Amino acid sequence: MSYRDLRDWLEQVEQLGELRRVDGADWDLEIGAIADMARKELNTPPCLLFDSIKGYPKGYRLALGLINSIKRVALTTGMPVDLPTMEFVRLWRQRIKALAPIPPEEVHDAPLLQNVWEEQDVDILRFPTPRYNVGDGGRYLGTGHIVITRDPEESWINVGTYRVMIHDAKSVGLYISPGKHGRMHMEKCFAKGEPCPVIIALGNDPLVFMASAFEVPHGLSEFDFAGALKGEPLKVIRLGQAKLPVPATAEMVIEGECYPAERRQEGPLGEWTGYYASGVRDEPVMRVRRVYFRNDPIMTGAPPSRPPTEAAFYKCFWRSATIWEELENAGVPDVVGVWCPPEGNTRLFTVLAIKQRYPGHARQAALIASQCHAGAYLGRFTVVVDEDIDPADMKDVLWAMTTRCDPSEDIEILRRCWSGPLDPIVPKQKKGFNSRAVIDACRPYEWLKDFPKSVAVPDDLAQQVRSKWGQTVIK
Repeated sequence: MSYRDLRDWLEQVEQLGELRRVDGADWDLEIGAIADMARKELNTPPCLLFDSIKGYPKGYRLALGLINSIKRVALTTGMPVDLPTMEFVRLWRQRIKALAPIPPEEVHDAPLLQNVWEEQDVDILRFPTPRYNVGDGGRYLGTGHIVITRDPEESWINVGTYRVMIHDAKSVGLYISPGKHGRMHMEKCFAKGEPCPVIIALGNDPLVFMASAFEVPHGLSEFDFAGALKGEPLKVIRLGQAKLPVPATAEMVIEGECYPAERRQEGPLGEWTGYYASGVRDEPVMRVRRVYFRNDPIMTGAPPSRPPTEAAFYKCFWRSATIWEELENAGVPDVVGVWCPPEGNTRLFTVLAIKQRYPGHARQAALIASQCHAGAYLGRFTVVVDEDIDPADMKDVLWAMTTRCDPSEDIEILRRCWSGPLDPIVPKQKKGFNSRAVIDACRPYEWLKDFPKSVAVPDDLAQQVRSKWGQTVIK
């Protein structure tokens, strides 16, 4: 990649004109409000770098909104920064086809060893962790971070993004949703009556953070996957008694264990759905044994809120490309585009465009898209449209839905599908299941040729007009 670590990446983002520095903000609610307003009110949400945070020394910084623009996603993944949305998704899909895991390379020194606090010295409250929103149950250290665990039976390393709330100076709460790989690792340790070693790393290469949030198959480490995206091995250093691998370029690392019988109330946190849907529960506690950090560390965060958020933005390209690939692997022909818009949190609304080839083609494509690996968890609406509709243009999609879909004939409801505890519309006693709407917004295949022609400017005329008038009218 073209950058060395988070600090180098931030310098390049500033050169792109997408970094904003904020000095003197309050960790209690003010940082969260600034981030939310910047995301909602600016056409391109900037990356925000907070310094001189109230009550903390200058140099203890916090970066938010790292990969919340197409240019920053492109910089992070080594792609062109000027592609239209669907071209970007197509390029992602090409990369998915060619991805081959690259195991990390172990090193024995790293800048994060500049400062090491042993257990008696640990005080994580000395770092400027925000309380982001009014309804949050505490200060959330872990939103833009990675959590590293090892399978105690199979020994493979998982890297996930699971929320981390500060309990006190030496302990944090760790919430991992059911079915996630980190949770499986922890439950295997607990079933043996053993503690689960855990490492939390902040201030990572944004590519590693991105990889930690993608659907990577069971048994494949996200470090190997990040290496595939990077095109070279990720450098890691092993830390702690468990010798877990950690990105060598991380700004800050927290090492500890979770114990089978030790739980405390965790939450609530305004989650990626835009709601406080998961409430307060007793969750595992991580006792902090050591803290490692660079001089003047840069913490990172990705606070959830009402969509579209940072997490929804960078995931939409990957999820769209992955669903597209899984559709074709399942034998669905002539898929011309897939889009999981950030406004739908990438999971709750999926649009796919196809060129219809046979009766039932549209329904087949939509049903598979709603239940394939990348689309199955906590979905809500899946819409299939014709090839003349840009699935990334919601104006086009709504037009197709309102003119090509007969609700009594073209909407299927699937019941008892895979959901999770964060689904706000599902009551507590039914958590884990939800229903889906599959919407066929294609022209009816049986009278496709007779369907009214749409109003459109021909491509050749559009090109002529753009060449002649583009500088004065169509900018």
